[in-house]
Amino acid sequence: MLLACLNGDRGRDSHPAVPLSPTELATDAARCVGLGVGAVHVHPRTADGVESLRPADIADAVVAIRAAVPGLPVGVSTGAWIEPDPLARAAAVGAWTVLPDFASVNAHEPGAEAVARALHERGVMVEAGLWTMPAVEAYLGWRVPVGRVLVECMAPSPESALAEAAAMLDALAPSGPPVLLHAEGAGVWVVLAEAVRRGLDTRIGLEDTLRLPDGSLARDNAALVAAAVAWGAG
Repeated sequence: MLLACLNGDRGRDSHPAVPLSPTELATDAARCVGLGVGAVHVHPRTADGVESLRPADIADAVVAIRAAVPGLPVGVSTGAWIEPDPLARAAAVGAWTVLPDFASVNAHEPGAEAVARALHERGVMVEAGLWTMPAVEAYLGWRVPVGRVLVECMAPSPESALAEAAAMLDALAPSGPPVLLHAEGAGVWVVLAEAVRRGLDTRIGLEDTLRLPDGSLARDNAALVAAAVAWGAG
């Protein structure tokens, strides 16, 4: 499965094609699905472009994407930078009026397991985001069911990203939840190729990189997805 990560914490100052509004997210989602994407991950925004976990903002984004692409699984982030207080993050999940299909929880963040539990209690599939080996160790102690593990390589070079990926994958039990392997920044394309080689799910989009494999600036999310599909993802 190839997942499209449409915006992340980026704004228009990063790239003019970053989708922010519900309509823009829905339009990008539809374009990416037409190229072979199986799910999308988005960071909903307030009207003035600030990342949000508020029920209305989550609902607006999820409803718009589902209207544009019925049946497409839609996921959101619960990153601590959106709401630093873990109790407030869990409370926000409890107040959602429209539920996404899945949501990522970064295992290294304070209160991560409590946020994961709040999602599970609402019937939202939990994605455990693992950025480091300590995060892997923290996740292995969770008592909350997890539907997918995100091995997320943040290392600054392709070589270190691959080494990071190998170490984290080796630490996970083969019988555990499905793994989605990806990177951000310089390691994006080599890690995507490694995911394809290993037969793992992966993702691509403006959240993770602004650049195509040849180093040129991508026009938009669809261009990145097309490149990933050409590399055998999806």
